[in-house]
Amino acid sequence: MDFPGHAEHRQRVLFVCTANVDRSKTAEDLYENDPRFEVKSCGVAPFAQVVVTRELLEWADYVFVMNESEDHHVTAIRRRFPGLSKGVIDLNIEDRWKRGHPELSRLIVSRLEPHIGKPQAPQAPQAPTAKS
Repeated sequence: MDFPGHAEHRQRVLFVCTANVDRSKTAEDLYENDPRFEVKSCGVAPFAQVVVTRELLEWADYVFVMNESEDHHVTAIRRRFPGLSKGVIDLNIEDRWKRGHPELSRLIVSRLEPHIGKPQAPQAPQAPTAKS
């Protein structure tokens, strides 16, 4: 049931890479203004800007890691947080690009599209109607 003034629950999305500098930050940048989602990012390395925690993983409705085959992101999460029942989706994006690089952005969107769609822009507020 919708109540006036209460926004519908937005899906919570967590993006995970190694250092939380380039890949996960680019994904967060791409989706941060999408009205469907609340987004955060983190890294599995101890030197990450934001280090992954159980609280972040439990907060998320969706957890996307950048690359299991090279960086072992899923393995690191499963080792560090045994018993975590949440699914983790590997986007298979290698660590080659700097934050915001057009090819990195294209890859992220194309790999996320089957799961959460392309990023959507927020809707412009409606102009108030004139009263007679």
